[in-house]
Amino acid sequence: MRDKYVRDQRFIAVHRGGPLGIVQHRLLAAWAADCAERVLPLFLAACPEDDRPGAAIATARGWSRGEVSVSQSQKAAVAAHAAARATTNKPAIAAARAAGHAVATAHMADHSLGPYYYALKGIAAAGGSVDGERAWLLQRLPAEVRELVVSGIHRRFGERQP
Repeated sequence: MRDKYVRDQRFIAVHRGGPLGIVQHRLLAAWAADCAERVLPLFLAACPEDDRPGAAIATARGWSRGEVSVSQSQKAAVAAHAAARATTNKPAIAAARAAGHAVATAHMADHSLGPYYYALKGIAAAGGSVDGERAWLLQRLPAEVRELVVSGIHRRFGERQP
């Protein structure tokens, strides 16, 4: 079995010595934000006054357009994960984690797989259709990163998918 802590080299950005170009990196961030935004209502239903996950998603979208720095993205990721720790509601925790990973994609592209996983986890915890959600999330994948993400999901999560 593959060590889950070994980074998939295909997700390492060119400026860090990997093969992932900035266009693909930004596409991953935008898709990750789509995944997280899809389940944000699960967080807001439990924590309507907490805007940290929503702000993280907005920051991820800003980074994907080249308008936000990696440093700002990292701060937003920390805040979204703090929001996850501030609640005991399982769907809300998963939604906040999805937002945190979406914005963390700016720092390390392999975080883009987290919103997919946590979106499915949140839907499962809320009693929704995981298969329907999986299909929607994968359908949103840009063609330029489809193979990378689908194979990355299989490598990272394999049978552990919710």
